[in-house]
Amino acid sequence: MLLADVVATSTAVAATRSRLAKRALLVDLLRRTGPDDVPVVARHLAGELRQRRTGLGWRSLQTLPPSADEPHLTVGEVDAAFERMSALAGPGSGTARAAEVAALFGAATSDEQRFLVRLVAGELRQGALDALLLDAVAQAAGVPPEAVRRAAMLAGATEPVAQAALAAAGPEDALERLAAFGLQVGRPVRPMLAQSAPDVAGALAAVGPGPAVVDAKLDGIRIQVHRDGDDVRVFTRSLDDITARVPEIVTVVRTLPARTLVLDGEALVTDDAGRPVPFQDTAARAASGDAQLAATHRLRPFLFDCLHLDGADLLDEPLTARIAALDALLVAHPDLTVDRVVTADPAAAEAHARAVLTAGHEGVVVKAAGSPYEAGRRGAGWVKVKPRHTLDLVVLAVERGSGRRGGLLSNIHLGARDGQGGFVMLGKTLKDSYESGWTMVGKTFKGMSDEMLAWQTKRFLELETHRESHVVYVRPEQVVEIAFDGVQRSSRYPGGVALRFARVVRYRDDKASGGADTIDTLRSFLGDPSSGS
Repeated sequence: MLLADVVATSTAVAATRSRLAKRALLVDLLRRTGPDDVPVVARHLAGELRQRRTGLGWRSLQTLPPSADEPHLTVGEVDAAFERMSALAGPGSGTARAAEVAALFGAATSDEQRFLVRLVAGELRQGALDALLLDAVAQAAGVPPEAVRRAAMLAGATEPVAQAALAAAGPEDALERLAAFGLQVGRPVRPMLAQSAPDVAGALAAVGPGPAVVDAKLDGIRIQVHRDGDDVRVFTRSLDDITARVPEIVTVVRTLPARTLVLDGEALVTDDAGRPVPFQDTAARAASGDAQLAATHRLRPFLFDCLHLDGADLLDEPLTARIAALDALLVAHPDLTVDRVVTADPAAAEAHARAVLTAGHEGVVVKAAGSPYEAGRRGAGWVKVKPRHTLDLVVLAVERGSGRRGGLLSNIHLGARDGQGGFVMLGKTLKDSYESGWTMVGKTFKGMSDEMLAWQTKRFLELETHRESHVVYVRPEQVVEIAFDGVQRSSRYPGGVALRFARVVRYRDDKASGGADTIDTLRSFLGDPSSGS
């Protein structure tokens, strides 16, 4: 398939806000894609390269060769070029990479060059979200969307599932191929995610009547641990393998009385009193395999779900059955479990939430007792409550400081995702400055230490796209956790809402911008009495 076909579809998808229209465009392209090209096309439509690292940065793509007059590049040639770049290392790699860039971009038309630059930079925000792509795969293959979603959940990726479904001889064959994707110990599945609620009572109402499981929400690194005999692997929320960096977790998992298991949980560093240390310390430890750091900052696993145990897959079992299996497994290791109560009483759930906060954790996750493990979905079965009101937003721009902050980048512009995958423009004078797919919801310069100001100045200069007056516009990649006192209606911003008294809690390097909160999440706070509306 020609790259030009993918570019044309991407452009058309970006031009419409209709989810049905987007899906129809994706279905049309997928049906025209050859089986060998499906993995590449699927990943590119989701706005990503298949290669995790290419060695290319924004600045390295500022000067490109003259573009080709006619399209002739195939998606296979593009993927092969990036694959060669990803393999380059050592002396001479910079020169070799520059030659690859010149050859690839010189063979691309001007439209294709723009597409590839945005793809490399992670800025291809066309509204083709992964969930929408999975629905398009299902329609193109003539199978129920649930079958495709489940296969992708178990495969931990969209591309192999799309390839299997679209290479089938018909719907029945596609269903058989999709059913072949099962939970495999050693291969991570997409983690189940939680929606948000402003309070415990609201979370209990959201998960439905009857008893609910109320877990402590720990401020750590999400982990998924797999064990097959003595082989233990540890994966992050983004399915990165960090086994080599967390030997203390591997050691603990090997002591558990099971031959095969898949467990879900959090890892964090605690102090001598058992209280969590600042998240930055936990994140630094998880990101480094340094032996000296590991000796002083030991990661502790806290487990809250069991997906597989000794040959039995438990994904479709109700949560109560899964935690019963987990508790039996950890009977000799009660320190590895997350604090939990099972109750239908709002007062008891609230009391547990207060105890969790007193212990230094950030809130609770209220879970429907009968819910299956819906990997990769932010379903209503799990609802998180963080009483201090925090959101994960993305920095869209940053203003140069003055006075004591002269020479530093200070006031940050905060953006929320458009949850429909569409385009939310930011006003007549700003629409060409911000990336589409984001809407501004406020600014803040509060909560920043001198160290944070120095760090963010360096970070945002690396992400800079252009400047206007005192504002530096940046690629929307850096996620920041923001605490706020409430949400109010606002005519100033196109999303119709603005944060009240926003302040920085921390920058989140463990979360990609696609995991930031949506504008709809902010709007949901308008019904909260503490929001000031």
